[in-house]
Formats: sequence, C-alpha cells, structure tokens
Amino acid sequence: MAHGFLLFLLFSCIISTNIHACKQTERSSLLSFASTLSSPPLNWTSLDCCRWKGITCDQDGWVTRLLLPSKGLKGGISPFSLANLTHLTHLNLSHNSLYGSLETQFFLSLNQLEILDLSYNRLFGELPLSLPSINIRRVDLSSNHFSGAIPSSFFQQASNLTSFNVSNNTFTGYVPSSICLHSSPSLRLLDFSSNVFSGNLAPGLGKCSKLQVFRAGHNNLSGLFPEDIYNATKIEEIALPLNSLHGAISDRIANLTNLAILDLYFNQLNGELPHNLGKLSKLKLLTLDFNNLEGSLPQSLINCTNLVELHLLNNNLEGDISMLDFSRLSQLTKLDLRMNNFSGTVPVSLYSCWSLKAIGLSRNHLEGQIQAEIISLKSLSFLCFGHNRFTNLTGAMKILMSCKSLHVLMLDGAFKGEGMPSDDDMVDFDGFQNLRFLSLFNSDLTGHMPVWLSKLKNLEILRLDFNQITGPIPSWLGTMPRLFHIYLSDNQFSGEFPKQLCRLPRLVYEPNISSQLDDTSYEFELPIFSSSNFGIFAKQTVLQQKMSSIPAMIRLSNNNISGYIPAEIGQLHLLRLLFLDSNSFSGVIPDQISNLKNLEILNLSMNHLSGIIPSSLASLNFLKEFNVSYNNLKGLIPTGTQLQSFEASAFEGNPKLYGAPLPNKCGPNKDMDVDNKNNKDVENVIPWFYIFAASGFLVGFWGVCGSLVINKTWRCAYFRFIDNLQDMLLYVMITFPLNRMKRMLRG
Repeated sequence: MAHGFLLFLLFSCIISTNIHACKQTERSSLLSFASTLSSPPLNWTSLDCCRWKGITCDQDGWVTRLLLPSKGLKGGISPFSLANLTHLTHLNLSHNSLYGSLETQFFLSLNQLEILDLSYNRLFGELPLSLPSINIRRVDLSSNHFSGAIPSSFFQQASNLTSFNVSNNTFTGYVPSSICLHSSPSLRLLDFSSNVFSGNLAPGLGKCSKLQVFRAGHNNLSGLFPEDIYNATKIEEIALPLNSLHGAISDRIANLTNLAILDLYFNQLNGELPHNLGKLSKLKLLTLDFNNLEGSLPQSLINCTNLVELHLLNNNLEGDISMLDFSRLSQLTKLDLRMNNFSGTVPVSLYSCWSLKAIGLSRNHLEGQIQAEIISLKSLSFLCFGHNRFTNLTGAMKILMSCKSLHVLMLDGAFKGEGMPSDDDMVDFDGFQNLRFLSLFNSDLTGHMPVWLSKLKNLEILRLDFNQITGPIPSWLGTMPRLFHIYLSDNQFSGEFPKQLCRLPRLVYEPNISSQLDDTSYEFELPIFSSSNFGIFAKQTVLQQKMSSIPAMIRLSNNNISGYIPAEIGQLHLLRLLFLDSNSFSGVIPDQISNLKNLEILNLSMNHLSGIIPSSLASLNFLKEFNVSYNNLKGLIPTGTQLQSFEASAFEGNPKLYGAPLPNKCGPNKDMDVDNKNNKDVENVIPWFYIFAASGFLVGFWGVCGSLVINKTWRCAYFRFIDNLQDMLLYVMITFPLNRMKRMLRG
C-alpha cells in the first residue's frame, strides 16, 4: 500500500513537470531576445524556461507573462523573437534602457496580449497601424522617443481598452479624441501629456462614459476648451496645462460632480470663474495660474470643502477678498492668489484654515496690518505678502517670528518707506529659527542692517535690494553658516568689502561643511518668481520650485562701497554670480578671482579699478557674462581666451585698454605687472640707478631709432616702447617713495 502511494506521488510529479515545462520554440524565442541585450545577463540557464525569472507559463507550457521591469536591461529589443510568443498576455519591460522600434509583425503576432508596458525606455519610431489584440486592456508607452502621428486606425481593435498612456514622447498631429468612438466604454485613463500634439481637441471625449483621467498638458493645443468633456460625468481629473486653449470655463462644469483635479495653468482662458463652482464638492486641486480670468471669486467656492490647493496666480481677478469666508475650507494647504487685483484686507477667516502651509497674496491691492491671529497656522511654511500696501513692518516681524515653521518670508514692497526693524525693536529676539529665505526688497527701507539678522542660522537667501539702507556691510554676514545668496544692491552701503564675507561656509570649498549644509532637495511650497533682470529671477514667468535652482551669488551693485577688492575673495570657490558694479572700488582686479572656477557672471563695471586684466581669468570656463567697462584699466585684453567672445561694450570706458574685441588694436605691448603685485613687499630704497639708466637709454634710443618713427611699420612698436618706459619711470619715481613712506608710518 505504501509503495503504491509513493509511485502515485512520483507519477503525479512527472505529470506536473511535463505540464509546466516550456515549449522548445518558446525557449528559443526567449534566448534570442536575451541575446540582443548587452547587460546585465538574465541567467536563463535551466532547461525549463517556465522556471526562469520573470517568466510565467500556463499549464500547457506556453509563456503567458514576460515581466522584467527595472532590471537594468540595455540593448535593442527584438520584436521578431518576441513575436513568436503567441500566447503572451502580459509584457512588461518598463524602466530599462531598451531601444528599437515596434514593428507591425510584432504587434500582429501578439493577439492574446492584455497588458503592454514598455514605458521608460529608449524606444523610437512611429506606432503600427493598430493595437495588437482585441483583448488589450492597458497600454503604457510613456517616456520613450516615439514620434509621428497616432494612426486613426490604431484603436479599431481596442474594444476592451481601459488605460492608454503615451506621455513624454514626441508625438505630433492631433490628439486622437476619436478613441472614445472605437474603444470600450470601460476606458478610464488617457494620457497624451508632454508631446508635440497641436490643433483643437476634437469632439469625442464625452463618449467615454467611464473616463476618469484625461491628461494632455505640455503640448501645442489650441482652440476652445472642449465643450463635450462636460458629458464625461465620471471624470475625476482634467489636466491640460501649458497649451494655448482659450475661451471660458462653462457653467456646465457643475455636471462633473466627481471632479477632484482641474489643472489648466498656462493657457489663455478668459471670462469669469463659473458661479456654480461650489457644486464640485469633491474638488481637491484647482490650478488656473497664468490665464486671463477676470471677475471676482464666486461665493460658492467656500462649498468646496475638500479643496486642498487653490492656485489662481497671474490673472485679472478682482474684488474685496475680505468678504470671503475661508473658515469652511478646513483642508486647504496652499492658497496662491498672487498677481491679481484683489482689494481689502487679509481675511481673518483665512487663519481658521489650520492646515495652511503656503499663502501667496503678493502684487494685489491689499492693505492694513498683519494680524496676530496668523500665529495659529502652526504649519505655515511659505508666506508671500509683497507689493501690497501694508503698514507697521516692525509689528509684523514681531508677530511672524512666532511662526515656528516659517521657511520663506517675502514682504517685498509691502511696507514702503518704513524703517528696517532695529535691534532695539527686536529685543530678546529668538524667532525665525527655521527661516531659509527672507526678502524685503524694493521697499525703500531706511536704517542699518540690524544684528538680529545674524541670529538666523538657517538663512540661505537674503534679499534687501532696492532700499535705502546705510552704513557698512556687516562682517557678521560671513559667519552665517547656510547663507549662499546675498542680494544687497541698490542701497547706500558704504565702507569697504568685508574680508569676513570671503569666508562664508556655504561658498568656501570645504567638502565636509558643504555636504552637511547643502540641502538641494528642499522645495518651496509655492514657486518663486520675480521681475528682476539677473540671478535666479531671469524672467517673470520662469518659476523656481527647488532650492537647488537658485545659484550662489553676492550682489552689491549700485552702492557706495570703496577700497580694494580683497584677494581673499578667491576663497569663495562655489560662487557662481558676482556683481560689484557701480561702486567706488579702486586698486587692481585680484588675480585670485581666477580661483572661482564655478563663476558664471562677473560684473566689475563702473568703478575705479586700475591695472591690467589678469590673464588668469581665462581659466573661468563657465563665464557667461563679463563686464569691466568704465574703469581705469589698461593694457592688452588677454588674447586667445573666451574674453574675446564678449561684446566690446563689456570693456568700453577704459581709454588705455586695447585689443579684441575693442576696435583700438594699438597700445602698449606689455604692461608692467607691478600694478597687480599689491600683496608683495616693495624695496626699502628708491633705485636711482635704474632711473638714471632708463633715462640714458631713452635718450640713446631716441638718437638711434627716432628717425624710424616716420616709418609707419615701426611707429606702433615705438610708441608701445615709449609708453612702457614712461610707466616704469613713473612707478620707480612715485610709487617707490610712497610705499616706503607707508612702511615708515606703519613702523
């Protein structure tokens, strides 16, 4: 009996093994596919391919699933080998580095396919004429290099299709709205975003009765907002940002009672917001930034009690915002109403939205004072109230320093003509301990830079430009451990450039310090933008979301700073933008600036700098802008360098400067280096011997070579020599005695 049972088990195992053993043709096809891959090896070595990693077979030994996502596969995809897997139902090769095109034969053979996921590869070419199978349910070809138009016949066999994603390719032509005419009513997701589709959105989307997600943003779509989309009553997300759609949002949007996301930013939509917007009770995200919307916010908006983010930046909206009761929007985390025409005061009801992390109200016509109730927003990280008509900056700062979570505070132009909060005003200051970004620019603030700013140990960006701040630039700026972006231009700062500023920990190349302080992953709750001409805010419509997009900068333009540019400035190895223009700097351009290998902009124009342009500046390989105009520089502009690639205007206003790109090519052949040797000791005595020798040589040279001056060929060289000799005589007769006197006085 026992022996019979063992024989039965053995016979069952043999049968089971035979059932699941893969077909030889299937095994050969898979090995052919693997042979086209360069790395890594798949280790398909056993005889039974049904046991290979990523392979699933049915009971007859046919391969039904080939699932190899995120395996680091590289090489060309072999559609002909895979085409032999005629029983394949699931094919997932996503998130690899496969290249090649989808051949028609490949699609026609896989007539059992239900799931096709080839996303995040390097596949290219046009799509075949139709989908491979009437059974196909999900197709994901996103993030490849597919191109061309999607054939009108492509969806003729798509009666069971539920999800179609071709985002992030280079498809052209029209968005195939006809997909809803051919496909199954079970279609739920359509994603055409980030391609080059153009033209109008043709009618048809309303036929997708079960459509939940429709995305076609980041294309070149034009025409009216599609009217029939309001018939797709099951839809939960409509995302069409960064197109050129125009027209109004119809009141029929109230039909979309399941809508949770409406993302239409950067279009040309106009008209008023629908008055019945409040019927969208499930709405969580409303993004309509950068359109031409007008009118006031509908009162019904407060009925959208599930609203999490409201973005209406840069429209023509108006009305008294204080009339709205925000207290019912308990889920609201982000409110962005910047760059509109709202009036009134900041509604106190807004401070009942305890989940708020970001408030943007700048560039409106708001007035009044910042109320103490704002401190109830325990999660508030981003506050932008700039360019309104608020009063009492000192009082506002005393209140806001109690917002413990505040990372970004922008009050630009909101408190015109007031005084900078002084140290006496901020006695026992201990706030803003998490503040990373402080901006008070364009406010005509008066006074000095207060010491309490030095206590902001996490401050990374400081903007105080376009004010009336006086006094010296404080040396304690150089002790702030995280500061890397300093914008103090267009003030009345005086004194010298503090050498301590050349030791900013975040800008000095010390890997141990930099790795601890550099948090490039930090993202602002709302995008940063401005209309400034330089630095991080190059264009008003260029939005910066990450801290990593903001360059390391020191900008002191248009002040009254005097003295030398310290040689220690060469320690700021991570500096990318340096603006010292329109001041009263004197002396030479320090050769040590050539140590700033990451420098992209160097502007030293409109000062009193002298000497030559150091040839070492040619080593600044990343330099995109360079300006030394209107100084007292002289000599030949270093040749054979990228300095010749800049416009002549970058060097104009220096009469003794010559060489390309300036039009005057004739000048001294070689300037004396003594002007740039300001860090070396000079001789203790005046070298009278050299003075007499030089004078005698000059007389002798004139007697021998003076007649050659009449020869045009020698004239330029002669005057170069004479000018050079005169510089040497002036130096030894004037500079030596002066330097000796200085040394005696120091002694």
